[in-house]
Amino acid sequence: MHSLNWTSRLISRALRSSFSTLLDSASGATTKGAAKPTPNRSRPRFVSVVCGFAKDNLRHKYKPGKYGEDSWFKASTESADVMGVADGVGGWRSYGIDPGEFSSFLMRTCERLVRCTHFNPQRPVNLLAYSYCELMEQKKPILGSSTACVLILNRETSTVHTANIGDSGFMVVREGEIVHKSEEQQHYFNTPFQLSLPPPGHGSNVLSDSPESADTMSFPVKEGDVILIATDGVFDNVPEDLMLQVLRDVEGERDPVKLQMTANTLALMARTLSLNSEFLSPFAISARRNNIQARGGKPDDITVVLATVAM
Repeated sequence: MHSLNWTSRLISRALRSSFSTLLDSASGATTKGAAKPTPNRSRPRFVSVVCGFAKDNLRHKYKPGKYGEDSWFKASTESADVMGVADGVGGWRSYGIDPGEFSSFLMRTCERLVRCTHFNPQRPVNLLAYSYCELMEQKKPILGSSTACVLILNRETSTVHTANIGDSGFMVVREGEIVHKSEEQQHYFNTPFQLSLPPPGHGSNVLSDSPESADTMSFPVKEGDVILIATDGVFDNVPEDLMLQVLRDVEGERDPVKLQMTANTLALMARTLSLNSEFLSPFAISARRNNIQARGGKPDDITVVLATVAM
């Protein structure tokens, strides 16, 4: 175990050095084509809510920021609103490792780092990188792996910046259409990109992607935009056209109660479809494309973070 601590800390220091350079260059340089600061009178903000379900409600008691092995966070500063989700890889449970600890640590650390002085509202990948570094530096190793998606609204420029590793993701709806969405990252079918810290002796058999491998996007937002960020328990079970029908109903909505009802509807829809053995789910369709005969939903933890943009 001492060898694991030593190795993970060396990797962590290398990552910190790499991302410190990225942070300095991003802070000191002006991005080509970057949006100009928004006047104070029209600075945007998120109105946001959360809902979800653990796959196994009997095993997982409710804890703030968690639904089973999924974790999430929301944080706000004067200059930014930030949301994120992470999905612990369930296969670790067969090794006696709680997959939810890894994802929970990532999200809790991201939430704390948002409030630090070096937080850069244009670099969500930095949040993931520094959180991952802190995880690897723990005296008691937090083993496992997780996908993650973080989204930052830079209130000064009315611009959203995203970083996504794996098959969690986000979707932006405007005027009844999907205008932006993440693309899942897969090594091969049902094997997403993931941040990992394997137990000793398993390093060569475990997929482990760098935070730098995150798919990043930046785009301007408008008042009334609907933004969904969710784990694969949603995207694997709810067809995109059905999801769009639900999200259209809350464009421009500022009432958190009505927004919560929509988040509840979407999470319950994902939960119900995941347990339907006859439904041809997005996951089953993807399996068939990979010559795997499958039908029905995919039982999984489900996390929905739903927001609208208000000026």
